[in-house]
Amino acid sequence: MKEAPSNTYYLEEAPIRKAIAHLSIPMMLGMSAGTIYNIINAFFIGLVHDTAMLSAITLGLPIFTVLMAIGNIFGVGGGTFITRLVAKGEGEKAKRVAGYSFYGSLVAGIIIALAAYFAVNPIVHLLGADAATLAYTKQYTLTLFIGGFAIIWNFCLEQIVRSEGASRESMYGMLVSIVLSIVFDILFILVLDWHVFGAALSMVLANIGSTAYYVWYLEKRSENLKGLMHHAAIGAKDQLEVYKIGVSELIQTSFLIVTTLLLNNYSMEYGEHVVASFGIALRIVQLPEFLTMGLFLGIIPLIAYNFSNRNIARLKGAIKQTAAYIGVISGVFIGVVLLLRHSVVQLFSDDASVLSVGVYIMGAMLISALFNGFTGLFTGIFQASGEGVPTTIMAAVQGALFIPVIILLHHFFDLHGVIWSMTITETITAATGLILYMGYAKKINRLETGIAA
Repeated sequence: MKEAPSNTYYLEEAPIRKAIAHLSIPMMLGMSAGTIYNIINAFFIGLVHDTAMLSAITLGLPIFTVLMAIGNIFGVGGGTFITRLVAKGEGEKAKRVAGYSFYGSLVAGIIIALAAYFAVNPIVHLLGADAATLAYTKQYTLTLFIGGFAIIWNFCLEQIVRSEGASRESMYGMLVSIVLSIVFDILFILVLDWHVFGAALSMVLANIGSTAYYVWYLEKRSENLKGLMHHAAIGAKDQLEVYKIGVSELIQTSFLIVTTLLLNNYSMEYGEHVVASFGIALRIVQLPEFLTMGLFLGIIPLIAYNFSNRNIARLKGAIKQTAAYIGVISGVFIGVVLLLRHSVVQLFSDDASVLSVGVYIMGAMLISALFNGFTGLFTGIFQASGEGVPTTIMAAVQGALFIPVIILLHHFFDLHGVIWSMTITETITAATGLILYMGYAKKINRLETGIAA
């Protein structure tokens, strides 16, 4: 029986389309399934026919984003560094970096849980909860924070698994989480009537399940990282290499949290139906966004490996092919949902006020999603190549720009300005990424010329 190609084969030798398919399709499937879970989560809460509950899980979305970003400090920062080390044949050093990320993410999760437990009341008010949503938002937020170590750990380990090109195994871990989430949602929300608390608890337990799978894989099946749990410390220089990329995730998320809080608070001025409508639209547009995210996250190891090895022709081929796929996927999905958006919103709510504004919000958010895929691709390229400055610029622009945009548009155009603020921000951010990429392209062209000479 012919032995299956190693993960390194896809990073180093396989035809570009075959390599992208191997690395990205599992990521796309896993992340799309995760989006479907979020939609199902909102659907189950919607079955309770309580707009306040639907608003509460929307208001609590920034908490999950924060936990994910902290996991990605160690996962993205450590993972891209690990790929570059593996490409250079420095397997032992890669293992030490993986161990540092493993324990660092766990400790960070425990510290955040303790801090958030004592600050939950001001956090809930900051999220924009009003009298009708306060109790539900507090339940959801507190549960996510207490179990947040599992979410942080899970996102870190998923990136570490992908760092050696093991995209299928990364997908399996995501699928474990999704299956458990749906099972727990049915049990907690519909059977036990735990509603908002049940939705948050199911998310925590599902992340514990996928984390257990990743730990098993890394210790038993990994090609390069077996034994990582025996390492916890690395030198200051290597820590800097992790954080110069990883911290950009936190910077981006910190700004995005501020913008989400602004969005929530401005939305609450116009009623719970507007908040609920944003929650529905955000979940729907996550599908094309997560499909394209699966594409560019999947090729990050491919870019990191070939940038490190100075295989510039292969690097450029991967970027060009991925950009074409992102354009096609985003265009087709957005076109179809734009035509059917009234029916889509109706799946989640029969409230006439939610339907009315939800269809309008959905249109604006879908246009935003078209640019989001290219923004992510540019950021992923910079992360994979260890380019700390453009990575940080992209993170800051995507977050910070939204703040003046939403404030100004809300001032001059009221609700219409709030709805279109994200679309305008995404468009400008994608243009910024293109400008930064032009500088990056000149750099790799110089590298290619130097190698040829």
